[in-house]
Amino acid sequence: METTRLVTVDDAEELTALLLDNREFLAPWEPLHDEEYFTVAVQRALLESALMDHANGRRLPLTIVDGGRIVGRLNLSGITRGGLQSAAVGYWVAADSNGRGIATRAVAEVVELAFGELHLHRLQAETLPENTASQRVLERNGFTRFGVAPEYLRIAGEWRDHHLFHRINRDWRP
Repeated sequence: METTRLVTVDDAEELTALLLDNREFLAPWEPLHDEEYFTVAVQRALLESALMDHANGRRLPLTIVDGGRIVGRLNLSGITRGGLQSAAVGYWVAADSNGRGIATRAVAEVVELAFGELHLHRLQAETLPENTASQRVLERNGFTRFGVAPEYLRIAGEWRDHHLFHRINRDWRP
């Protein structure tokens, strides 16, 4: 059973409700969001933009599902072709679905897709230093830590260092 599927614009209501329910849980790991972010209209617009990027080959916007309901999001973003053949992985799972292996399965699916059908050579992900759960998800999926990016992203209103992880597709051939 698959854990991920491509988002649709029709997911906007369910995703908005999930974001509202998990607002406090996600806040330490996310940029600050204004009130408008937590509306169906803004989420619909963000999904439309993500799907446009997908149509242009720059992003793979997925939902993470469990038992038929959406429990999180996963994106392959910044898909770059040419000499790089790379993308960035980002994901989150709702509080009530944490610790059950769902994120690990979702990342495994996207790694398989990225190195298979999408024919990418490298995936990268970043975590806050204290986000050990996310680091374990990446490590279980063959990612290795390769450095620290000082003041990499503005999270919860502050510029925060991030641990950098990557996974190389050693079987990649042109």
